[in-house]
Amino acid sequence: MKRRQLMYVGAAAVAGLAGAGVAWRKFEPHGDPALAQDVFWQQSFDTPTGEALPMASFAGKPLLVNFWATWCPPCVEELPLIDRFHQDNQSKNWQVLGLAVDQPSAVRAWLQRKPLSFPVAMAGLGGTELSKAMGNAAGGLPFTVVFGGSGQVLHRKIGQVSASDLAQWAQLV
Repeated sequence: MKRRQLMYVGAAAVAGLAGAGVAWRKFEPHGDPALAQDVFWQQSFDTPTGEALPMASFAGKPLLVNFWATWCPPCVEELPLIDRFHQDNQSKNWQVLGLAVDQPSAVRAWLQRKPLSFPVAMAGLGGTELSKAMGNAAGGLPFTVVFGGSGQVLHRKIGQVSASDLAQWAQLV
């Protein structure tokens, strides 16, 4: 009897570890950072007001890029924290960019109610593909990428950022 129970416990443990491995693989950032860097810096997006914003204009300084949408509760919840990070660190050469995976009209309306001190650009549905190329295999939001001053990807995070994430990233450069 004990032998059978031990086999069940062993089988359950193996299944649990396999499930955890699959979940980790699915939600851990993947992708080729070198390719993602090249793709990112060649992009240009429109601002919510329709002006072109080339990503190359951010080159040369550390940059935090946050993929978000107005319909994504964790996204809009983290934006004030990211805005505070921008305000506290722009004098240290940090830049922040919000890439909205959303409709321009929804973003304009949202920004009217809750303005941000950092630039926002419209990535649209193509933003999902760009985020996937940058390591967001699931294409979920929010997704944040931190670039160093020389344009290399230093960190990627799927999910809502925390104050400790931002404090850690501020120390990277």
